[in-house]
Amino acid sequence: MSGSTPGHARSHRAERVALPLLGGLTALLLVVLLYYPVGTVLAEAFAPEGSVSLAPVLDVLADPFYHDLFAFTAWQAFLSTLASLALGLPGAYALARFEFRGRETLQSLTAVPFVLPSIMVAVGFVATFGREGPVNDLLRFLGLPTVDLVFTLPLVVVAHAFYNAPLVTRIVAAAWESVDGRAVETARSLGASPRKAFLDVVAPQLYAAVLTSALLTFIFTFMSFPIVLALGGFELATVEVWLYAKVQNLELTEAAALAVLETVVSLALTYGYLRYERAQARGARTVSPLPRQSLRVLDAKRLALLLYAGVVVVVFALPILSMLVASVQGPDGLTLDYYAFLLRRQTTGLAFQTKPLPAVRNTLLFGVGTLLLAVPMGIVLALASNREGPLARLLGTAVMLPFAVSGVVIGIGLLEGLVFGIELFGTRLRVGGPLAIVAAHAVAAYPFVVRNVAPLLADLDRAFSESARALGATRVRALVDVELPLIAPGIAAGAAFAFAISVGEFDSTIILAEGSSAYTIPIAVERYLTDRTLGPATAMGTILLVVTAGSFVVIDRLGGAYRG
Repeated sequence: MSGSTPGHARSHRAERVALPLLGGLTALLLVVLLYYPVGTVLAEAFAPEGSVSLAPVLDVLADPFYHDLFAFTAWQAFLSTLASLALGLPGAYALARFEFRGRETLQSLTAVPFVLPSIMVAVGFVATFGREGPVNDLLRFLGLPTVDLVFTLPLVVVAHAFYNAPLVTRIVAAAWESVDGRAVETARSLGASPRKAFLDVVAPQLYAAVLTSALLTFIFTFMSFPIVLALGGFELATVEVWLYAKVQNLELTEAAALAVLETVVSLALTYGYLRYERAQARGARTVSPLPRQSLRVLDAKRLALLLYAGVVVVVFALPILSMLVASVQGPDGLTLDYYAFLLRRQTTGLAFQTKPLPAVRNTLLFGVGTLLLAVPMGIVLALASNREGPLARLLGTAVMLPFAVSGVVIGIGLLEGLVFGIELFGTRLRVGGPLAIVAAHAVAAYPFVVRNVAPLLADLDRAFSESARALGATRVRALVDVELPLIAPGIAAGAAFAFAISVGEFDSTIILAEGSSAYTIPIAVERYLTDRTLGPATAMGTILLVVTAGSFVVIDRLGGAYRG
């Protein structure tokens, strides 16, 4: 017994330093993988030739071309936000106010578009609204003129709504379900009509959620890259697309100046989003939720919802179905030629050509690496930010930096830092491109782990961990044995999102995989798409869909179902 006492004491000391050590390691990773790379890129705008100068940023500010570029970027984001609200708010109303078979399944499916790879969705929209797509086929059948929406602003806006309308639905539906039904009943008992009760009681409680979802949508569409690049091209270039073009042309100083201004705008938007989200969370207290209605009785309101369901099918289901069909549809009917092309490319293609199996292998390996890095980082940051006070709020904002920084900028920073190497004590330290890609994916993914874990930590009953501590457990033991099992569904959901984000990540990967064999499935899709042959792109997009959906389901089932 006495011999075990020193070992027991050493174990306690080790556990006492474990959390601070883990926190310090996470902070170091953030500096190395995020803050330093981003800082070096942005610094190039102020020190283009080694001397401090504001000239590059001032030149961009003074250039009328960039005024128009930022104005167009904000305009398309504004239109995309309106389209997302118009498509998402009726869905929130249906989920929050009506009871029907499959409602919970439908609510879970609202998370699916958000984790679908954007380049795959772009291919689906090209297949749907292109000259030979089903929309034009229907117009020909009806004897109407065909339309070519590819490389037009309306198609970019609708594609953005595909991604962000489900986000609006989830956020607003959650707020709607937290409305106190007794307040509505009180208003009705005092003579208010249903419309008056909604405007005076329900609507004010939804404003914060609507504004939060609108701000988040605007941020995502302002920073959108693959959708605009694939569906708009340089004819409809946004700041992000133009930034990528500058990098491709090796105009790095001008690119850095552009990145500085874009980051300032996106950081301001992100701060506003986080502020309103906190206000919404503080006000979300469900006392007596509104009773849901049945959809069985057909009236004008329910008929409108049926028409809305038809629009949802066209916007959400048709692009995916069109991509699947286009992958097996040739000029002469059903065919597997496009998949055969991929097999030929794999077996007989030249070394420099894009092959499918390396793309699949790299995608899965990078996804696993992202999980190993992003999930622990997300848990530690969620624990650190789950405290009261201004420091915790500042940390909560700082960890969301990847939401506000261009993926292209992160890719450039990692390329110039980790890949090209950092001079340290006379030795140049560098890592390979694949490790840099994993780092970029982890940076993009860990905020989703934080967003899934932090709310569960905030709602956790502290009595459980306090009881464990009272019985002699260390802080680490209480965390591992008590807290982590209770928040396991959030960890599993964060892991599923992290893996899906890695599988579909495009912005930084296209920078880091340039000229190497470390390309992923989204990069392969984009390369096949640029050949102007939609068939191989849709076949590769189908493979990407299978990998994404399969991986998401496996991780979600292993760890527990996601609950938003």
